[in-house]
Amino acid sequence: MNKTYSLFFGMTNNYFDIKGEVLDIALKRTRERITMIESALETARDSSNDDTKSSAGDKYETSREMIQQDINRYQKQLVEANKDLQQLISIESLSNDVIDVVRLGTLVQTNVGLYLIATSIGAVKIGTNNIFVISPASPIGQLLIGKKIGDSFVFNNVNQKVIAIY
Repeated sequence: MNKTYSLFFGMTNNYFDIKGEVLDIALKRTRERITMIESALETARDSSNDDTKSSAGDKYETSREMIQQDINRYQKQLVEANKDLQQLISIESLSNDVIDVVRLGTLVQTNVGLYLIATSIGAVKIGTNNIFVISPASPIGQLLIGKKIGDSFVFNNVNQKVIAIY
């Protein structure tokens, strides 16, 4: 096990186990998000049907339009959440080969922290450590993509150096 890795985690798990655990959490959160969106969409559709039965006039049209906007918003969120889920599933199926450049699906260790390039989930706590699950399209994701071990970059006025790529 690499010395820097053990400093971050203070445990004997290897980086592939940590990466797998973070991916499992990201998949679970994304599936939960999809369930919540589907529930909200169903509620909005039920509201629309109930409103059709009980409203009349201008109030009806305004209310109906607002509900339709909610439905459209939930549908867009659902499409995005399903894209995120598919992306996470594709990352999960990637092999654990040695990787020399940061790309989608890599776990990147810098002198500041650990980042999994996947979808925007935010911080995932493993033990006492946070791993930031970020999108390649995010500002820090854009800085990390294409970096190699030893490369440096500045994010939020903080110098970071890529220590390892898993």
